Amino acid sequence: MKIPVEKNKEYIVDIIDNGFEGEGIAKIDNFTIFIPNSIKGEKVKVLIVKVLSSHAFGKVIEIIKKSNKRVESDCKTYKRCGGCELRHIEYKETLKMKQNAVQSLVNKTLKNKIQVQEVLGMENPYYYRNKVQFPVGTDKNEALQMGVYASRTHEIIPIEKCYIQNQKAEKLAKIVFKYWKENNLSAYNEKTQKGLLRHIIVKVGIKTNEYMCILVVNNEKIPNEKQFTEYIKKEFPEITTIVMNTNKKNTNVILGENNRNILGNGYIKDKLGDYTFKISPLSFYQVNPIQAEKLYKIGVDQAKITKNDIVFDLYCGIGTISLFMSKYAKKVYGVEIVKEAIEAAKENAKINNIQNTEFLAGDVEKVLTKLLKERNIKPDIIVVDPPRKGLDKVTIKNILNVRPRKLVYISCNPATLVRDLKELEEEYDIGGIKPVDMFPFTKHVECCAVLELKNCQ
Repeated sequence: MKIPVEKNKEYIVDIIDNGFEGEGIAKIDNFTIFIPNSIKGEKVKVLIVKVLSSHAFGKVIEIIKKSNKRVESDCKTYKRCGGCELRHIEYKETLKMKQNAVQSLVNKTLKNKIQVQEVLGMENPYYYRNKVQFPVGTDKNEALQMGVYASRTHEIIPIEKCYIQNQKAEKLAKIVFKYWKENNLSAYNEKTQKGLLRHIIVKVGIKTNEYMCILVVNNEKIPNEKQFTEYIKKEFPEITTIVMNTNKKNTNVILGENNRNILGNGYIKDKLGDYTFKISPLSFYQVNPIQAEKLYKIGVDQAKITKNDIVFDLYCGIGTISLFMSKYAKKVYGVEIVKEAIEAAKENAKINNIQNTEFLAGDVEKVLTKLLKERNIKPDIIVVDPPRKGLDKVTIKNILNVRPRKLVYISCNPATLVRDLKELEEEYDIGGIKPVDMFPFTKHVECCAVLELKNCQ
């Protein structure tokens, strides 16, 4: 087949659909072109920037016919930073796009073409993130910079205002950066691997109003720590704790393994539903707690747990879902590979005076096998909330062997969710898929699917 487009040439195309990442889709002689920042129904002039054998990528040069769903973005940097791919589209329309994207995956993959439910959106889809993390570096003139990485690069874009970050968390990060500049302190250079400050991270307890600042540094200490902490306390009196995280590795991983508290006790707390959670520098906690609470409630309500039920919560993190389900279950076993998260889960159970949970550290596949075969514990309900890669084949095999009455699958990646549901749909009825918009204006969507064993007596 002759490819009908050439790199660096311009074409006028009609956008016939939007893809899973919000990009527009056009065709020339049945050849697919993906075009970011375009909307279904628009006619655009594009510059072809990359050509592959099966498809090409284009960049919008001019919008000839504009969609009535297009809005002028309120953010000056969104096109470059890549964080909010859908910021040029009306919010309600982005919810429909996400629902359609999940439905498309269902239609392509599952035998049972279930209807994906409407996406549960936010009433106020702004300033929702409870964690900010800004890289620090230098520009061409060696001047200090803090901001966000440009899409698919490590070039730092200075940011005036982010519309999805917590405003006070962003203010605290800017205060730290101001101190760094005023005291002529250095930033880490990825090429030379020299310099001090790599990232400024702020975590917020939305309901407790507690603030943690984490300095990720290429050293064990920073100059004049006492002066620094006094400055932060004066400029931001709400500060709860400051932690210095040492990361000397040449890596894209943001946090190192070693933390040292230079103010406070090294953690904050927040409330999710009826429960209080302790949040440490390395522990995972949902970045949109408002929507997380709704997501977990959907899972708990649809699972219809009884006081006779034993629940396995795989990939349990710091125990958020485990604690939510413990109220209704006989016993909940949480499994997680990150040891620090398991210690936090145990502590969270203690903080909330919950007696019917047990948390185990280790690879899910191995711990699950141990619970089933060595301890002979059979779950009535299994909850999974895996990373983006989804469930491994051994865990799916174990689930099918154990045949729990219900399976609650919470997913941050609809593609791997639907892939895994295909492996389970012979044995399980999929009651439905409910998407929840945890990350407004981005391409991401979380989903909750509840499966029930067929012919369950």
